[in-house]
Amino acid sequence: MPRSRFRTAAAGLTALVLPLAAVVGLSTPAQAATSATATFAKGSDWGSGFGGSWTIKNTGTTTLTSWTVEWDFPAGTSVGSAWDATVTNSGTRWTAKDKGWNGTLAPGATVTFGFNGVGPGTASGCKLNGGSCDGTDNPGTNKAPTAPGTPTGSEITETSLKVSWGAATDDVAVKNYDVLRDGVKIATVTGLSYADSGLTAGTTYTYTVVARDNADLTGPASAPGPIKTGGTVIDPGDKVKLGYFTNWGVYGRNYHVKNLVTSGSAAKITHINYAFGNVQGGKCTIGDAYADYDRAYTAELSVDGKADTWDQPLRGNFNQLRKLKQQYPHIKVIWSFGGWTWSGGFGQAMQNPAAFAKSCHDLVEDPRWADVFDGIDLDWEYPNACGLTCDTSGADSFKKMMQAMRAEFGNDLVTAAVTADASTGGNIDKADYAGGAQYMNWFNVMTYDFFGAWNAKGPTAPHSPLTSYDGIPKAGFNSAEAIAKFKSIGVPADKLLLGIGFYGRGWTGVTQSAPGGTATGAAAGTYETGIEDYKVLKNTCPATGTVAGTAYAHCGTNWWSYDTPATINSKMAWTKAQGLKGAFFWEFSGDTTNGELVGAINTGLK
Repeated sequence: MPRSRFRTAAAGLTALVLPLAAVVGLSTPAQAATSATATFAKGSDWGSGFGGSWTIKNTGTTTLTSWTVEWDFPAGTSVGSAWDATVTNSGTRWTAKDKGWNGTLAPGATVTFGFNGVGPGTASGCKLNGGSCDGTDNPGTNKAPTAPGTPTGSEITETSLKVSWGAATDDVAVKNYDVLRDGVKIATVTGLSYADSGLTAGTTYTYTVVARDNADLTGPASAPGPIKTGGTVIDPGDKVKLGYFTNWGVYGRNYHVKNLVTSGSAAKITHINYAFGNVQGGKCTIGDAYADYDRAYTAELSVDGKADTWDQPLRGNFNQLRKLKQQYPHIKVIWSFGGWTWSGGFGQAMQNPAAFAKSCHDLVEDPRWADVFDGIDLDWEYPNACGLTCDTSGADSFKKMMQAMRAEFGNDLVTAAVTADASTGGNIDKADYAGGAQYMNWFNVMTYDFFGAWNAKGPTAPHSPLTSYDGIPKAGFNSAEAIAKFKSIGVPADKLLLGIGFYGRGWTGVTQSAPGGTATGAAAGTYETGIEDYKVLKNTCPATGTVAGTAYAHCGTNWWSYDTPATINSKMAWTKAQGLKGAFFWEFSGDTTNGELVGAINTGLK
């Protein structure tokens, strides 16, 4: 698919049009101003930046012994290098102070300082020593407020809290308070508390508060008050709740790592499988360099609201996953290699398992992104059997691969996505999965895609049946028999995850509502025929019945099967009863914008 590969150092900058300006901070002015002004002059604009200067003039009758100029910049605009002033900022508020040697101004005298600006915005809220920059509202000899009391928390939930503080004192009167979360101003209030929301469960935030008086003087910040939201960090011993994130999803599907946050899914999962890396020439290789680590993210699409820069060492999905883990430290990320399309390279790789494992470890632990990944997943479809291509590497190849991986990856996670074909002589029988289990953390048993419109005439059947049922097209093609077979060959229950598809499979030309009907072909889908996301089907073809623990729907001449929150809850109850490690799903972008399927897995496994 086409991809844009370009970088821009910075957006074009608009000229500052305010006649008066200043650079702002939250510190107390060195002294209250006599009559004085600060004016802005724009010198040059070179496209990616501009040069600006400010002139302070003592328009009064007494000597000015120091000066502090302040202003607000909008997000995305900042001060680069500055001269003849010490420039600092707190969020979008900027402050310029004299250097000492240029702080004294006799009546009528002037001094100029300047800086190189970056960004598109204009300045506002100019203050000179706490007063107006045009000299019309100087505060005389007023004193700045004292620091407010240390913030404390109450009414704490998983996503909200009330932060409160003790009042500041002032010789005039305190007008309002700026509330800062992790150093960024989030509100200005007149009372002694603020209700903060939209937070992340189990996360500690640090609050500070700054008082402002009726003369618009700001005092020192309060002592920092760390407050933790409700909810606990997930215990690694809890059930695994794992979802696949696809690197190609950032294109046509427009699904990004940030969507895990906005949907609420990030707080409800334990692991992410990042799909896919390729297997080529006996080695693990990058799947999509642009999506993986090169794409520059805008602030709007970035997990933390901060845009990538053209020269930062890591961008793309990897950097977004890094940011996600910083916000949700309970999440582990596993890099998955292979998949249906890229499984053809495993056979060659198994000619030298140790060399293959080393190549994978070297890639996963590349210093640029080693902190992003917590292990490796091998999605080989299928060892010593046929998938898109046929493999003849032998029944022991899977065991050899996992043994080599464990030797290389040590205590990191080592997992695999595996067949759910429990038919007699089927794919479970063709590889030594039990032998490989001793080296692995768990198996992702792909208990979906049992039936679909590749059999164009039908019969219609649920693609992810939990159990067998009368009329099932093929024996051994259901979740319960697959899990039972893995247990019977010696794979422990606590190394098995049940698979859930966040999509449906369907036929068209169907007149029978119940399963087992004939069809004329595959139903139309958004991205390919015969398959559609749950988020679409729940509205366009709502479920009309259930069979073998899976929903089905007959609408017009189309027939679909898919899982709903209700069927997922039932499957999770079955998962717990079987003593399984947990569940996984393919894949995040098929869910609704509020993550209702992820929510059903999370609730069902509690």
